[in-house]
Amino acid sequence: MGWYDKLFDAESYTLANGKTVSQKFTRVPLLVLLLLIAIGISVWVTGLKLTTLFTNLSGFWNIFGSMFPPKLSYFMQVWQPLLMTIQMSFFGSFFGALLALPFAVLAAHNITNNKIVNLLIRFILTVVRTIPTLVSALIATYIFGLGTFAGTVAIFLFSFSFVGKQLFEYIETVDMGAYEALTATGANAPRAFVTTIFPQILPIYLSTALFAFEGNVRYAAILGYVGAGGIGMILNEKIGWREFNSVGMILLSIFVAVVIIETVSQRLRKHLS
Repeated sequence: MGWYDKLFDAESYTLANGKTVSQKFTRVPLLVLLLLIAIGISVWVTGLKLTTLFTNLSGFWNIFGSMFPPKLSYFMQVWQPLLMTIQMSFFGSFFGALLALPFAVLAAHNITNNKIVNLLIRFILTVVRTIPTLVSALIATYIFGLGTFAGTVAIFLFSFSFVGKQLFEYIETVDMGAYEALTATGANAPRAFVTTIFPQILPIYLSTALFAFEGNVRYAAILGYVGAGGIGMILNEKIGWREFNSVGMILLSIFVAVVIIETVSQRLRKHLS
């Protein structure tokens, strides 16, 4: 940014003690210009047309309006797929967060003093995290067949990579004093970690796992589009048949379930923190 600073003179100020200080010209105009250029390129690449957007927006409101009032009697067909969706999210989040813990320990350089292991584990977490959940669910259906197991595998992979990434970064910021003191007395590394480091990271670990579970309940709702089971299968079916009042009941059920889960999860996270 030296070239930018040369274009505009810095402002000088004289302090009360007689010392003169200078302040560089603000870079806000440059940032705004770069943002506008990025927006312009994005609009050009995606072919976005505001006229088309506003012209067809009424169609969205027509479909949205046809969902209300929801078909309440359809809930008898909704509750079981909804329960399957919650089960997929819970088991995928639980086992993903469980596996993420040892991987996070191996990825943290202050615990595992091996750069090759650190880089390898971080590379694994990065690769898994870059695969969209919907894509991993589609791949899982080819491997394990259609059904909720494929959806659980997809959620497991996302939870593993998400919790692992968040956790190893937090482990690298903990106070290492007690850990180093315990290892200096002859304790092995696993025992020192469980005694000194694990109590520090436990609240963040559980909070991150609960946050992942909250999100997975919402993500799991669309996994049925690729045959991964859950409420997404009947959602796709009812949208295809244009039975929007039934779609309204499905979305209402998902909304209520998410609100309940998030409320309970937030209270748990507050208690942990």
